[in-house]
Amino acid sequence: MNTLRITLLLAIFLCICKETTAQNPPAPTGLTVNLLTSPEKVLLNGYSVNLTPQEALSRNEMFQFTEINTKNPLFGWIVPSETNNTMQTAYQILVADSKDKLVPDSANLWNSGKVVSSKSTNIAYEGKPFKPGRVYYWVVKTWDNHGRESSFSNVSVFKTSNTLTEYATDRYPIQKQDEYPTKITNRDSIRIVDFGKAAFGRLRINLYSETGTDTVVFHLGEAFRDDRIDCNPGGTVRYSRHTLVPEKGRNTYIVTIPPDARNTRHPAILVPPYIGEVTPFRYCEIENYKHTLQDRDIVRETVFYPFKEEESHFHSSDTILNQIWDLSKYSIKATSFLGIYVDGDRERIPYEADALINQLSHYCVAREYNIARYTHEYLIHKPNWPTEWILQSVLIAWEDYLYTGDSRSLSYFYDDLKAKTLSSLADKRGFISTKTDKVTPDILKSIHFDGQLRDIVDWPHTGILGLEKEEGGETDGFIFTDINTVVNAYHYRALTLMAQIAHALGKEKDHSIYLEKAVSLKRVFNEELFDKKQGCYVDGIGTTHASLHANMFSLAFGLVEEKNIESVRRFIRSRGMACSVYGAQFLLEALYNANDADYGLQLLTSTGERSWYNMIRKGSTITMEAWDNKYKPNQDWNHAWGAVPANIIPRKLMGIEPLEAGFEKIRIKPQPGTLEFAEVKHPTLRGDILVKFTNVPEESFQLEVEIPANTTADVYLPYFSKQQRVQINYQPTRYQRKENFTVIENIGSGKWTFTVVR
Repeated sequence: MNTLRITLLLAIFLCICKETTAQNPPAPTGLTVNLLTSPEKVLLNGYSVNLTPQEALSRNEMFQFTEINTKNPLFGWIVPSETNNTMQTAYQILVADSKDKLVPDSANLWNSGKVVSSKSTNIAYEGKPFKPGRVYYWVVKTWDNHGRESSFSNVSVFKTSNTLTEYATDRYPIQKQDEYPTKITNRDSIRIVDFGKAAFGRLRINLYSETGTDTVVFHLGEAFRDDRIDCNPGGTVRYSRHTLVPEKGRNTYIVTIPPDARNTRHPAILVPPYIGEVTPFRYCEIENYKHTLQDRDIVRETVFYPFKEEESHFHSSDTILNQIWDLSKYSIKATSFLGIYVDGDRERIPYEADALINQLSHYCVAREYNIARYTHEYLIHKPNWPTEWILQSVLIAWEDYLYTGDSRSLSYFYDDLKAKTLSSLADKRGFISTKTDKVTPDILKSIHFDGQLRDIVDWPHTGILGLEKEEGGETDGFIFTDINTVVNAYHYRALTLMAQIAHALGKEKDHSIYLEKAVSLKRVFNEELFDKKQGCYVDGIGTTHASLHANMFSLAFGLVEEKNIESVRRFIRSRGMACSVYGAQFLLEALYNANDADYGLQLLTSTGERSWYNMIRKGSTITMEAWDNKYKPNQDWNHAWGAVPANIIPRKLMGIEPLEAGFEKIRIKPQPGTLEFAEVKHPTLRGDILVKFTNVPEESFQLEVEIPANTTADVYLPYFSKQQRVQINYQPTRYQRKENFTVIENIGSGKWTFTVVR
């Protein structure tokens, strides 16, 4: 009897606990201010400190603060969820100038009250005016569609800048991290130090001297050859030699890096003084030092824009693909050392082409959006010479909005973006060209460019940078004409996106104008540039030559008519990787957009010379500027435009992309090809998306997903046949067929398992 009673009491207790948990979901997490997830970050000479902004302000040291520059910043958070299909129904925000004033009924700056809304990102501040150079505190709580009210979140802290404005893009300060050797080898009285991976930084070392007269020599480098640092690596692969005469006794020294005239003069981006000049290196050789040297005596002061490794993850059944992911993800962190995207160490200059690839890749590996936006807005006013890269500003602007849901940048730079569609260069047919008298000083002024526009297609071209006839550049023999197919493919893409930008901002007249231009250009493009006999696009009007580039850009940007997709895809396959690492972004976009997953995977995991694996084989731990030195003799080994797999793997192979701005709706469309297993963690403003699949090609496919609260997803599975069995959480379900996909729409938040069996 007692046992039965205890069992009943325990059951009642568990039910009460379960009901209590259901009624009181966890508090919101991941609070953001102007898209920054850690606005409280404070550094001292680049190193994180254990102080709040308020505490740091009271001390007389040279701190670096994360600062909010806008008068009315935007707030956001991740909606808590322990139940599937959770949507926020209301929120309450409290803002105060001290923690003790965050009282629900009397927060002294802003109490939003209970606002009935599902909005959890980009909510504008509406309280009393902020003052410059002050610290503020805020919290939020939510209500959901299950009738539950959360507790208030942990307190988020931020500091305003000394000057407040209507609009600006905030960033974190650049950060330092001490890294120690992974291996020290003694060879012929020389110590060879390996840090495991290359990074931008400088060396700090403890040395002892009995006399104070010894000269110690340091060699820093990225490349290794014949068991030593390569002192003549070629191109812009870095090597440097430094000397130091230690004082008598034991002391700590920093091996200072002299400025390089090529990357420290205008228009290069300079390293902040609190960081000091840096160089990329993995290896250090130490000569003429006879005393004991411990691992902890040697430190690389590594420099990067703040980066959280745990925010993303990828693993698959293909070991080569895993290595390529690791290489590409790390490249995004390592090349962020200036707090703005640059083209590598040779020039340290922002370029639109680098920025677009860097942007998409950064979105996929970290919950970080501001460095991409800052770079984009910098390039609005400081563009580069290639015609296509002017047009890329529109592409970058749209991706910014699609991933953040924040339209402020679109609105602020709207007229600039209109100019950068280059519509003013269009002829009566809608084609644009830089070879006509339409390129006037007024046009150049409207795009903030002082120079000569030139079509690029891909880079480098043949005949420059030491490229001889045997290495014909990276354009696949592209024939440049006045009406260039690649340029006009970009123009079409810019028009279609400008139409969507106008719609997002409520400018419906402009939306109609740009949409009409895009539709008209697509018709003429296919009439005049598609060669029916060859079944592909030619390079331009006036030539019959067809290149990979003319076709991959047309396919990537949605210009190919459905009836011609197969022939264009066959042509693309016939050309192989006849493009640069930059062009590979659009080649893979084209393939996955055309559902050619097998060939996409083949290129991603290739071990040939023109492959990402070749970068690893050559010894680089950051993606290269080119596939190999011979394809770009002056290349560097730290170029993020080579990190294409960091975005192609999550976006296209795993299929995670925003369908609606700010990930309000998601598409999950994995295209595994022959890949047997893969899993990914993709960060978003609304929370992490987890996708995992097990694939038996043409037989069965199982997909496990975890979708954040306050969003929905359309899920794509393979389509095998009319007789296939499709299940959600092991229960039969209805679906639609779209092309060769089984589609289940409007899946809510939570954990789901989908299966399809032939």
